[in-house]
Amino acid sequence: MKKNLREYIIRLVILFAGLVVAHLGVTLFILSELGNDPFNVLIQGLHNLTASAGAVQFTHGMVHMAVSLLIIVVLLFVDRSYIKAGTVVCMFCGGPIIDFFTWLLSGLNIPGSSLPVRIAAMVAGCIILAFGMSVVIRSEAGTGPNDLVAVVISDKSGKRFGIVRIAVDFSFVFLGALAGGRFGAGTLVCAFLVGPVAEFAMPFSSAIVRAVLGMAGVRSRSE
Repeated sequence: MKKNLREYIIRLVILFAGLVVAHLGVTLFILSELGNDPFNVLIQGLHNLTASAGAVQFTHGMVHMAVSLLIIVVLLFVDRSYIKAGTVVCMFCGGPIIDFFTWLLSGLNIPGSSLPVRIAAMVAGCIILAFGMSVVIRSEAGTGPNDLVAVVISDKSGKRFGIVRIAVDFSFVFLGALAGGRFGAGTLVCAFLVGPVAEFAMPFSSAIVRAVLGMAGVRSRSE
C-alpha cells in the first residue's frame, strides 16, 4: 500500500511538472495574440453568453471552472476510472500558472514584437503545450478536463489520439464561435498541431515517467 501511495505521489509530481511546461506553452501562445487556444474559444463564447444574459456576472475563470466541472461530471458517468486526483490538480492550477508565466514573460514584450516573432512564439507555444500535455497524460495520475475528452474518445474508439484531438479542438472552436467566442489563424494552427505533436511525444514522455520512477526506486506498472 505504501509503495503504491509513493508511486502515485511521484506520478502527481510528474503530472505537475508537465502541467507547468504545458502552461508555459499556453502562455506563449496567448502572448502571440494570434488567437485563443481552442478550449478557450469555447470558454470565451460561453462567457459572452452569460454576460449578455445579464442575470449573474461570471468571470472568465468561473466559466472555465464550471465547464471543467461539467466535463468531469459527464466523464464520471462514462468511465470514472479516468477521473483522478491529477484531474482536479489540473483544473485548479492551470490559471495561476498562466498568470505567473504572463508576469515572468512580460519583459519580452511578445505582443508588441514583429509578426515573425509572434508567429515563432505561437508555434513554440503549441509545441511546448503538446509536450507538456503528453507528460501529464503519461503520468497516469490524471489529465486536464479538456484534454481528457480526447483521451477518453481515443481509448473508447481505438482511434489515434492525434486525430481525435484535432476533431475535439475543432469542435471546441465551432461551438465557441457559435456562442460568440473569437479565434484567429493561431487557433487553427493550434487545433491542427497540438494533438499530433502530443501523440508523437508520448513515447518519449512514457520513457521520462519510467526513468523518474526508476530513479525513485519504484517499478512502473507497465514493466
